Amino acid sequence: MTTTYLELSQDGGGAHKFYEVTVDGLEVSVRYGRIGATGQTQRSSFATADKARAAAAKKIGEKVRKGYAAAVPGGRAARSVTRRAVGSAPSTARAAAPVLWRFRTGSAAFGIHVDEDRIWMGNQAGDVFTLDHGGEVLARFGLPDGVKCLVADDFWIYAGCDDGKVYDLSSKLPFAAYDIAADVDIFWLDIHEGVLDVADRSGRLTVIDHEDEHQWSRSGRGEYAWMVRADGRAVYYGDTHGVAAYAADGSGELWHTPVDGAVLFGWQEDTAVYAGTGHRKVQRLAKRDGRVEAVYACDATVYACATSPGGRFVFAGDSASSVYCFAEDGTRLWKLGIGGGSALSMQYRDERLYLVTTDGSLVCVDASEAAIQAAQQGSVPVARDVKLAAALPTYTPATTASAVASVASVGAAGEAPAGSIVVECALEGGRSRVRVVSPGYEPAWNVQFPRAIREPGARFVVEALHPAAGGFYRVRGEIRRLL
Repeated sequence: MTTTYLELSQDGGGAHKFYEVTVDGLEVSVRYGRIGATGQTQRSSFATADKARAAAAKKIGEKVRKGYAAAVPGGRAARSVTRRAVGSAPSTARAAAPVLWRFRTGSAAFGIHVDEDRIWMGNQAGDVFTLDHGGEVLARFGLPDGVKCLVADDFWIYAGCDDGKVYDLSSKLPFAAYDIAADVDIFWLDIHEGVLDVADRSGRLTVIDHEDEHQWSRSGRGEYAWMVRADGRAVYYGDTHGVAAYAADGSGELWHTPVDGAVLFGWQEDTAVYAGTGHRKVQRLAKRDGRVEAVYACDATVYACATSPGGRFVFAGDSASSVYCFAEDGTRLWKLGIGGGSALSMQYRDERLYLVTTDGSLVCVDASEAAIQAAQQGSVPVARDVKLAAALPTYTPATTASAVASVASVGAAGEAPAGSIVVECALEGGRSRVRVVSPGYEPAWNVQFPRAIREPGARFVVEALHPAAGGFYRVRGEIRRLL
């Protein structure tokens, strides 16, 4: 058995990753990832030992040409991942918010998404939980690193993590749908019709298509980019120097607007984007030209903001454990205490405001007019403390071909189970693509498929495929190797 270990480490916050190739008889194993991490592993078998050695030599040569060099494992320390340093002071509000229920996870939580059926929340321990609107915990996912944000694109749910990957959580078994890069320190992301927009610690915006291939990138005027939102026209990006809009195709900057303080959070509606800032404000900017249309003044640094549909009401959470509601024109309607921790992300739905906080809680606030009026008079419900069922299973990602193959058995002699779709990996122009083999699908369309398990000639089955804009299919359901 022979092992070759390579590293690529650049100064100034560039690449910091490893690549290890092991040849053991007829098998070649490749392990890669961020220096200091376990990384991912791919295994391939060959007909002869000579073919295995030749394949390994080809892989090593490709990496050396890209700048990798021989190294000793453990010789370089792992580069630290930015954990958002956030403080949380007690609320100065005179009244407490009408909290209906609270779910405590024990680790600061940035990610939240609320849809028609459930609430998704993710924390810095790598846990993602789903709950129904009544507060019952439905499922738990265990991701390899801290969750920075959760976003939805139609019915696909994605989690951006500190390991530089974006995981698809749309089925029971999560998988890495996008591999941003081991050296990219994800702060926030958004996704629109399969195109991923990533803002990072260095103030860079990176756009990646549905096949996990880089499209374009641009550095902003500042750093610490905590805001990125996208629609069909533009990508809206905020950092320490303001908010900018870039053409969706990367052709250029449409506008840039300095705002009052570093941007710490962003939200969007159809015609406007909202930037929460370090100078105690939420500012509403017109998508058309970046003009500041309204200002919503808070009493402390704004960590999070959200709106009701159409921007009729604007909500904000500050660093002093308070939550605010404003009228569309900027008039403050109320300020209430959350009762533990400051909101790092929030979303409004059906007269309820859902918050995730610095102390790792998911909080459900009754934001109806009657409940708020009662709270301002000192009458609030007794918040229910949601408990995690001890027997609830935790679903972890399948990031290698062997792991996916073990998800479930399929029919003998390579037969796909009834109702499933067969897809095949193939090389096109030196790049791995995935196409549908089963009848009834457009054969020219590609399939969004985990890059880590694409192997030329390999066939897989998936439970369901759904088309999206741009002529491609996206996976919804488990992926299984076709034996």
